[in-house]
Amino acid sequence: QVQVVESGGGSVQAGGSLRLSCAASGYCFYSWYCMSWFRQAPGREREGVATFSSTGGTSYADSVKGRFTISKDNAKNTLYLQMNSLKPEDTAMYYCAVLSGVYSAANCFTRLGKGDSGYWGQGTQVTVSS
Repeated sequence: QVQVVESGGGSVQAGGSLRLSCAASGYCFYSWYCMSWFRQAPGREREGVATFSSTGGTSYADSVKGRFTISKDNAKNTLYLQMNSLKPEDTAMYYCAVLSGVYSAANCFTRLGKGDSGYWGQGTQVTVSS
């Protein structure tokens, strides 16, 4: 049973920073997989934010490039999303997702974005005030 648990969300003012964590368990962290951060704001579609491909490459949505950084700690089985220079439009529920298999960053976003595959956490809320 794969479990994915996000944490680290909160409320910050514009320009502030947050670091989200995603603790994953129940699978071999060294097998082939990709891991992504998605977000969904009220009334908007879910969008991919950042991802690690199965081979370790990273990819970011244009809206967060230069501000967000995805990283992972294999020893702790944890994925992180460092978010700097936050903007009110970053306000959303942020989700972590894990997909087993060999995927490029783009394909990982696409496959997980369909919503019918992978393992998802319950989300952590990020609210940025102006």
